[in-house]
Amino acid sequence: MDAMNSAGFVSAARVLPDIMTDIRYYTSFNFVGERIDGYEAPCALMTKETARALREVSCLAMERGYRLKLFDAYRPKRAVQHFVRWAENVADVRMKPYFYPQVDKSRLFQEGYIASRSNHSRGSTVDLTLFDMRTGQDVDMGGPFDFFGDLSHADCQGITDTQWNSRMLLRDWMMDNGFKGINSEWWHFTLKSEPYPDTYFDFPVTDLEAILD
Repeated sequence: MDAMNSAGFVSAARVLPDIMTDIRYYTSFNFVGERIDGYEAPCALMTKETARALREVSCLAMERGYRLKLFDAYRPKRAVQHFVRWAENVADVRMKPYFYPQVDKSRLFQEGYIASRSNHSRGSTVDLTLFDMRTGQDVDMGGPFDFFGDLSHADCQGITDTQWNSRMLLRDWMMDNGFKGINSEWWHFTLKSEPYPDTYFDFPVTDLEAILD
């Protein structure tokens, strides 16, 4: 499939209305400190297959009094290249206190926090958390989204039992509905049967009108 072709992708806001979004890379509140290249709208895009699986998770969460909140989904290659350029500029540490206080920026590549390719660019990976409808707040996961450090590991031992249970609740729901996680980021999940496992797309993030079957 052409890497500039958005056919087969949908916008979460249009097809998954129960899911909330907080697209950090459209804003300046992210580890770079500015809007990221390719994010032309505060939208979460994903393959139709991912949206169908995520709809099942959303229904399950709603039954338990939660909503899903997406931080990111499809990420164009140009955004990943923006991350790489930023990481190579070791003098730019404006967001260090918030996102990587204990990591030397010069080691971001070596320690795996920044890479030249992202599976987000294939369209079937999402970053998300749970929102508690009873409290009106995000569930306390013991560490924030996009934090570079051991605190982000799914099985981190430095968090409370309640925080760990919340992470496992999200992880179980996602894995039971066709996703796989990674240990280094509690918020990160990829559809196991992703439709474009070898294609890294680069069309911009804009609102798509495609309808989910």
